[in-house]
Amino acid sequence: MKNLKIKEIIEETNAELIQGNQEEICQNFSKDTRTIKQGDTYIAIKGENFDGNQFWKQALDQGASTVIIENIPISQEDKKKYADKNIIKVEDTLEALYKIAKKKREKYQIPVIAITGSVGKTSTKDIVANVVTQKYKTLKTEGNNNNNIGLPFTVLKLQDEEALVLEMGMNHFGEIKLLSNIAKPDLCIITNIGTSHIGNLGSRENILKAKLEILEGTQNPKIILNNDNDLLHNWEQKNQNNYDIYTYGIKEPSDINAQNIELKENQGKFTCNINDKEIKITVPVGGEHFILNALCAVSVGKALNIETEKIIKGIEEFELTKKRMDITQMPNGIKIINDAYNASLESMKASLKYLAEFKNNRKIAILGDMLELGEYTEKLHEEVGKVVYQNKIDILITSGKNAKAISKQAKQEGMKEEAIIDCKNQEEIIEKLKQIIKEEDVILLKASNGMRFYELPEKIQKIF
Repeated sequence: MKNLKIKEIIEETNAELIQGNQEEICQNFSKDTRTIKQGDTYIAIKGENFDGNQFWKQALDQGASTVIIENIPISQEDKKKYADKNIIKVEDTLEALYKIAKKKREKYQIPVIAITGSVGKTSTKDIVANVVTQKYKTLKTEGNNNNNIGLPFTVLKLQDEEALVLEMGMNHFGEIKLLSNIAKPDLCIITNIGTSHIGNLGSRENILKAKLEILEGTQNPKIILNNDNDLLHNWEQKNQNNYDIYTYGIKEPSDINAQNIELKENQGKFTCNINDKEIKITVPVGGEHFILNALCAVSVGKALNIETEKIIKGIEEFELTKKRMDITQMPNGIKIINDAYNASLESMKASLKYLAEFKNNRKIAILGDMLELGEYTEKLHEEVGKVVYQNKIDILITSGKNAKAISKQAKQEGMKEEAIIDCKNQEEIIEKLKQIIKEEDVILLKASNGMRFYELPEKIQKIF
């Protein structure tokens, strides 16, 4: 274990030790007083809508041994009450978090794999981590903790792990640069460049620039790219002599290619060449995009010299983070595909294509707004409407101001008017479903997280 001492935290953050023992070790870190455990170090994060500094006493009362707070007065009475605790004061707790996590990372000489991309980060992280776990004891990003708070707290969880798999998200320029400088990845993965957050960044080319910030925190990393993505393919062609790049793909000739693809409702199968041998692999989730995720995991396995048998095992046994293509079997053969965590044009296309694979079932797509698209909002929602029609979805239900463009375009493409339902809210969605739902229906839920479609599965289940 390579834990930080209080004196190291003070040195890194230029902090003031109000009271305490500089030699004491800080092993576990927390920002949430609701989950504080005995001996934890509480970092009082100050955000736009909350201020953790208000709860430092509560953290100590609940068992924390150390608190890191931001420029708030400490009375003599408080010092006396918490005489056996460590109180550290910094100018900015968020900046302190970054520096502490960076120091923690520097203590470990282990493979660090960082993953970013417009869509598919979390599912790729899950499958990659399961492959890496076959050789190394691995720590990975939990859930969607991929931002400027979640990533450093993940790094601070390092104990006796032998590898670290991190997901990196962003909305603006500079955000992935910050994360990369904390994580210092040895292996950088970019899954694709799409339209997520295009309203903030202005173009796909700018999204590519923002994603490439993943390279800024380290020297000479290995880079793994989805070669089927047009912008990543072009970038690789221009930079193949400047970096150590590995590519994977289905359509474009790549270092790792999938062939003989078979797609079913609940799995995908393919073959690929690993170390001059044709290997058969089964992915335990349906959809072509999960074939790409698996190819990425194969690339990681090869880069880390993981045995072929272990790569296959890691792919075939991985489990998805909840709310990502999470399928619930209901009474009367009805299935709910909960892919409601987030949405972009690319992920909408992938989910609708997957829904279309249920060829013997009536297919219902319940779609909501895609957010943060700026001036591209109407155009990209119209594109989704085209995809709905192209995939022969039987019933389209939309909800949200922007989603009306989906139904309008689907109708223009030729979808029958009686198969299109616009709803004002979730309650209306449920009422419409009650009227139309039949045995063996397959229902897709897809929208940006702000639409709260993740609440719908429980509401739908109450219909029965």
